Amino acid sequence: MIQYLDNISHKNSSNFFLIAGPCIIEGEDMALKIAEKVLKITDQLGIPYIFKGSFKKANRSRVDSFTTIGEEKSLEILKKVGETFNIPTTTDIHENEHAALAAQYVDVLQIPAFLVRQTDLLVAAAKTNKCVSLKKGQFLSPEAMKFAVEKITDSGNAKTAIIERGTTFGYTDLVVDFRGIPEMQNYAPVILDVTHSLQQPNQSTGVTGGRPELIETIAKAGIAVGADGLFIETHPDPASALSDGANMLNLAHLEDLLKKLTRVREAIL
Repeated sequence: MIQYLDNISHKNSSNFFLIAGPCIIEGEDMALKIAEKVLKITDQLGIPYIFKGSFKKANRSRVDSFTTIGEEKSLEILKKVGETFNIPTTTDIHENEHAALAAQYVDVLQIPAFLVRQTDLLVAAAKTNKCVSLKKGQFLSPEAMKFAVEKITDSGNAKTAIIERGTTFGYTDLVVDFRGIPEMQNYAPVILDVTHSLQQPNQSTGVTGGRPELIETIAKAGIAVGADGLFIETHPDPASALSDGANMLNLAHLEDLLKKLTRVREAIL
């Protein structure tokens, strides 16, 4: 995936690439500020960068959980981020009709982990001819992702990647099996979703928990085993975030983390 993402972002780098941004688009000013900050860091470190923000969150624990500031409003903000900073953007889609809609605004369509077996959704995404990233279901083995990839490629789209985001461990935790990264690289490039791998779902409050203190540990391990890219949700103030604040990285800590990860990458090349 790195080759065609490099083509989108007009960059060439032997480094890992980074997908980063807030969990959900909360407003234009915040999105632009996050993108500007992350781009400044990644440019300095030679890391190709893709801005991420959900235009709508459909898989929430409770009916009163925040979902969107407006679908088209959020997509317009994603488009503005891409045009302002000349960077690719990505968002997740949850319905077949969202594929063609979101494809008008972003460069990469992301399939959520809970929906990665939904054939019609994957085919709709593939037929937009956009890059399609497939989150590994928390309930799937690494080997099973071969068939999700084939749904994209058999639909005439070779631009796909797999995002590892942990596997269900008991009822309220996830674990990353790092053996799965080289296994899934037999099918497509693999991105490690660091922050979602540290979620603690199914809490009694109906609000997902997390272990953000382990972000550096998981990220270093992912680079060490050769992940092609990293996915990190980041926010200036995670405690006030409208979604996934419990496991997001504080934006102020991103530069130090990426410097460390770049050194790990250099050590294994």
